[in-house]
Amino acid sequence: MKCPHCGHEMPDGYLLCDKCGEEIRIVPDFEPEIENSITETLSTLVSSQEEPDTGENADAENETVREGKTSRKPQVILAFAILLLVALISYALYVYHIHTVDYQINKALDYAAKGAYSEAIACLETAYADYPEEARILFLEADYYYLQQMDNYALSALMKIIDTDTAPRYSDEDVEEAYGKIVTIYANQKEYGLINELLRACENERIVSMFQGYLAMEPEFSYVEGSYAEVIPLKLSSNTAGTIYYTMDGSKPDKNSQIYTSPLFLETGEYTVSAFFVNDYGIESDIVTKTYVINLSVPNAPVVALYSGEYTEATMIAVEPAEDCKTFYTTDESEPTADSVPYTGPIPMPLGKTLFKFVNISSEGIASEVTTRTFTLRLRGAIPTETAVTNLVNRLVETGYLYDAAGNNPRQTGVLSYQFSSVLLVGGEDYYTINEYYDDGTGLLSRTDKVFLVQVYTGAAAQLGYDEAGNFMANLL
Repeated sequence: MKCPHCGHEMPDGYLLCDKCGEEIRIVPDFEPEIENSITETLSTLVSSQEEPDTGENADAENETVREGKTSRKPQVILAFAILLLVALISYALYVYHIHTVDYQINKALDYAAKGAYSEAIACLETAYADYPEEARILFLEADYYYLQQMDNYALSALMKIIDTDTAPRYSDEDVEEAYGKIVTIYANQKEYGLINELLRACENERIVSMFQGYLAMEPEFSYVEGSYAEVIPLKLSSNTAGTIYYTMDGSKPDKNSQIYTSPLFLETGEYTVSAFFVNDYGIESDIVTKTYVINLSVPNAPVVALYSGEYTEATMIAVEPAEDCKTFYTTDESEPTADSVPYTGPIPMPLGKTLFKFVNISSEGIASEVTTRTFTLRLRGAIPTETAVTNLVNRLVETGYLYDAAGNNPRQTGVLSYQFSSVLLVGGEDYYTINEYYDDGTGLLSRTDKVFLVQVYTGAAAQLGYDEAGNFMANLL
C-alpha cells in the first residue's frame, strides 16, 4: 500500500505514514452485521415483486404487463430510492460505530497487544478528539508512550488531566491517579525539583498530603513576628523529614549555617531569624525571615549584705530576696546560671579564700548582672580541721556510737566516715560542722541525716540540734 501523499510504500494496516507522518484515510470494509442488514433489505424488496407467470395465461398477462409497464416504472424508482436510503443509513450507522470511544479504544488495545503502539496511539488521538472527557483515553495514551520510553509525551498526556482549565471535566479519582503517575515518572527520572514545583502549584490539599515527602515547604515559625514582653521559645517546623538551617543575625542562611534541633529562646533584644528547609531529596525551600523585638525588664543584681574582705570568726553570707526571681551562685569561679546551686538561705562562710558569684534570674528566664564577692576566713588559734575530725571520731568511739576509729558500728554492716563541711556560729561560739557518710561496702558514700560539731578552739565534740525557736544549738557528746 502506498501513501497517497508522498507515495512511500507502507505495510498494510498502517494508519500513519512512517515517512511523512500524514494520516491515511481509508474507507473501511463493512462490518458483517451491517452487510447482512443490507442483504436482507434487498431480498425483502425483490421478494415483494411477483414472479412472471409462464402458464396458459401468459400471453394475456404479458399484454397486461405491457399495458402496465408505464404504471410500474415509478414503483421501480421508489424501490431503488429505498434501497439507496437503506444503504446510506447503514453506512452512516457504520461510520458512527467506528467513531465510538469503545470501538477506538478496543482497536487501540488490539494494536497494543501486537506491539503496534504508534497505531494504537493514533486510534486514541482520534477518540480523544471526539470524547475529550474520557480520561481513560489519556491514561492509555500515556501508558503506551511510557512503554516506548517516551516519557515527555506520556507526561504531556497526563498533564491534560490535571490542567486546571480542563480538570473539572475529570473525576477526583482520575486527577489523583494522574498526579500519581506524573510523580512516579519524575521520581524515576530523579527530577525531584519538578515534583516540588508540581505540588507547590497544586491546590488540592489531599493530593499534596499524599506526596508531601517530595515537597519542600518553607519552615513554619511558632510565633508571628513582632514585639513581645516575654521570653519566646521559638520553634521551627517543616512539613516532612529533612533539615532546617537558620541564622539569627539577619544574614542569609545556607547549608553551612546552624542546624535547628531545639527551640530558640529569644530574650531581651532584637532578633532577625532567617531559615530554610531541605528535604531528604535535596530540594530546598525558599528562605523565610521574621523579626522579633523582646522587651523585658532585667532584674536587679543580687544584694549581698557582706562586703568582700577578710574575716576572723564564723560568718553567714546572706542575700536579699528579689521579687519574682530566684538566686543562684557558684564558688568555682564559673558564671552562675539557672543550673547552678540555688540560694535557699544564709551560707556559712568557708575557711580560707573563696570567690562567690551570685545572679538573679526572673520567671521569664532573664538573668541579672552578676554580683561578685571574695571572702577570706581565718580563725586565729583554731585547731586544724583534720584534728577536729579525729577528735569527733575518738569521742564517738568513747560513747559507744562506733566500735572503732575505722567506722564500724553496732547498727549497720557498713562503715561510717566523717568530713569537714564549714564553720558555723552556734550559741555565740565558732564550731566546725562535720557531716556523716555511710559506705555499704561498695565504695559509694551516702550522706546521713546527722551533722556533728567540733568547737574550733577547744576541740569539744557535739551534735547539731535546734532549740524551740529553731535556732542552732550544740548538744555535747
